Amino acid sequence: MIASLIDRLIRGQRWLNPFGAFVQNVVGAIYKPLGRPGQALKSFLHGTWWGHALHPVIVNVPLGAWTAALVADLVASTGRLSPGVGDFCVLIGVLASYGALVTGYTDFHETAGRERKVGAAHGLIMTTAILLYTASWLLRWRAGSAAHELAVVLAVIGYLLVISGAYLGGDLVFRLGTMVNRNAFTTGPKEFVPIGRCQDFAEGQMERVEAGGMPVLIVRRGDRLYAISNTCAHAGGPLDEGALDGTIVTCPWHASQFDITTGRVMRGPATFDQPSLTLREHGDVVEAKLDGLRHA
Repeated sequence: MIASLIDRLIRGQRWLNPFGAFVQNVVGAIYKPLGRPGQALKSFLHGTWWGHALHPVIVNVPLGAWTAALVADLVASTGRLSPGVGDFCVLIGVLASYGALVTGYTDFHETAGRERKVGAAHGLIMTTAILLYTASWLLRWRAGSAAHELAVVLAVIGYLLVISGAYLGGDLVFRLGTMVNRNAFTTGPKEFVPIGRCQDFAEGQMERVEAGGMPVLIVRRGDRLYAISNTCAHAGGPLDEGALDGTIVTCPWHASQFDITTGRVMRGPATFDQPSLTLREHGDVVEAKLDGLRHA
């Protein structure tokens, strides 16, 4: 029931879509003028280099630090602990939170529709919480108990916002699939199955075929054929409708790039590699089977 109420509340906020679009334009305006270095930085902040989204990893640091600060402030109010402990925990959380903020808005840049709406609400709540904690930290270093008491109040309000925002963050991942590997449940043939004839695959052309029900992208380069999943790991875009430059295919939806010879992700927002297939030419028939552990 709570999830349903929150969902209806978010859906009713029509201003979130134009607000989210504005924020996306701002994020894009930061990276685009930087050219290739900007794109490399963006991929880094997505977590492409790591093979895992970077934002949810960083988020754990401020959440843990601010939880510890909440407990420390409570114990300090009884005189059994120095107030400096809570102050230090707040500082650690604030420093890490700006990393979470940057990576979060970077991931948000490629969202649309309902995903963008929930993401905008999540980002707005978390940004407000970070500002409150920043103000709390600044007040903690001022002399006087009144300033410190106000700092603790701001931190408590900030913590309530963090928990609320975290709920929406979970909604983005577990309900809407933001930054989730779209090939996580891919199944394909564990034995070789026919996918076409040799003459069907011309040099440098991208062809979409089915291999045991799995959509596959086939590209011939020289004397070799290469095959990877046709479904982009980032958001499910059809790779065969993208662009091919040498052995690098660019997704038509959000410009993630993959090496067709290995399936390796070369540029974000995708952070996961594409499943690859082993091909063989049996006479004039091309056959394929899925590599790795994901089999039908």
